[in-house]
Amino acid sequence: MTNKAVVFDNSGTLIERYRAIKDLNNNKLLTKPNSFDIIDNLEAGALVVLQFNSACLKKLDNNIKIYDLIIENNINFDISYSNCKLTDTEVLKIIKKDKAVIKDILDCFNILKDKVPNMDLCNGSALILDVKNEKIGYTITTAGQLFPNSKQTVKTLLEKNIEVYIASGDRSGAIKKLTQILNIDQSHGFPTVDTQGKANVVNNLKEKGYKVMMVGDGPNDIQAFNKADISVLTIEQTGEISDNMQGTFDFYVNDIQDILDISF
Repeated sequence: MTNKAVVFDNSGTLIERYRAIKDLNNNKLLTKPNSFDIIDNLEAGALVVLQFNSACLKKLDNNIKIYDLIIENNINFDISYSNCKLTDTEVLKIIKKDKAVIKDILDCFNILKDKVPNMDLCNGSALILDVKNEKIGYTITTAGQLFPNSKQTVKTLLEKNIEVYIASGDRSGAIKKLTQILNIDQSHGFPTVDTQGKANVVNNLKEKGYKVMMVGDGPNDIQAFNKADISVLTIEQTGEISDNMQGTFDFYVNDIQDILDISF
């Protein structure tokens, strides 16, 4: 009997994710734009995830530069998505040059609290770098809550002896907490993986003899879709299939529980 595994993206797939984005160029707060779309519209852009719980920022001086926050608190970061080649050293160089401060992250909090009052699940902060112009173009703050049927869907898969994995660009602490909530083996959670990293998770499982379903919601899942035996796009967050996702998947679902009806 063939071993089976389902690999989930997190944001927009298991978690209904809310984000607030601050456009630093125009000093405006945005809620609708997709961070991947913003990056793809830059000649050279990157999404940099900061590895810390955003709630701790409320205790700090709002005027501390983001670069100083990272250095003084030994905050790790990861390049979660990009349309250009970029090293960690180059990321730090760009952030150091920029004048953005903690307030530029905190400004997003009030918008999110209206949607997710406790902001206790998968909250985090990230930066969109305008690499060509060597500056921070946007700050992002996120928080989320499980889609209504996520927990039961994972439970049903496990009861069917189908192994469940999470491969996500979200920070380590958030994915660790999510594996605990969903009763998934902690070693099955892969945080802050980029597009290639998700594909590697799928490919490694296939090399071990698994038949793999990849479930995701955006362009950073396409390489993993291509590696998987079956690819499923979830549109529970957006309600529609974006143009850049057309033709990239085998099935799409409006509700995460609908993957249980797909044979593989």
